[in-house]
Amino acid sequence: MEKKDLLLDIDEVFCFSGFLPAINDFLGTNYKIDDFTEYYIDKAIIPQERFEEFNKYLASINLYEKAEVLPYAIESLMKIKEYYNIYPCSSCINPFDKPNSGKLFYYKYNFLMQNLPFIKPENYIFTDSKFLFKAYAQMDDRLQKLNNDIPIKILFPAYHNRNITIEDAKSKNIFKAGNDWRNGWLEATEILLDAAKSPKIYTR
Repeated sequence: MEKKDLLLDIDEVFCFSGFLPAINDFLGTNYKIDDFTEYYIDKAIIPQERFEEFNKYLASINLYEKAEVLPYAIESLMKIKEYYNIYPCSSCINPFDKPNSGKLFYYKYNFLMQNLPFIKPENYIFTDSKFLFKAYAQMDDRLQKLNNDIPIKILFPAYHNRNITIEDAKSKNIFKAGNDWRNGWLEATEILLDAAKSPKIYTR
């Protein structure tokens, strides 16, 4: 069976970066990921007068040193790789501090090398312009990043897309992998394996 191509987002899909721990360290707080509904957590809780200071702090640390791989992610990808060529497709830009974003490429690259040794680095795509790339399947946590030209589009459940129901996603020809990130990989794996084994039946 010829393998299909999968564009895989990394942040909030494969892992939680160390972004929230960085916020907690900076503010002296103990926020959890489920405390939020807005995508840009920093804009939601960092006081405006300390925002520049916070970005300088971010630029001084490795955001992936405290990254947390999501439940079932690695085991699921081990199964999926038998049917898909996996292309990590992820942005490395802090939109609020572009001049200092270069380090994020280095940190994310090393994180992927350490945690996904079965995916060759030649497959890494570091970009926010995901619409430029074509594949059979794509998984992302943001609706606007899913390419309409890709047959199998999976919205991974995240803290900021809880208001998007499975039915809402389905109306846009998108599969939502459940409603809880803790089980998202179990749902996503079932969708991807079914789609790879029976593409004519599964593709809508």
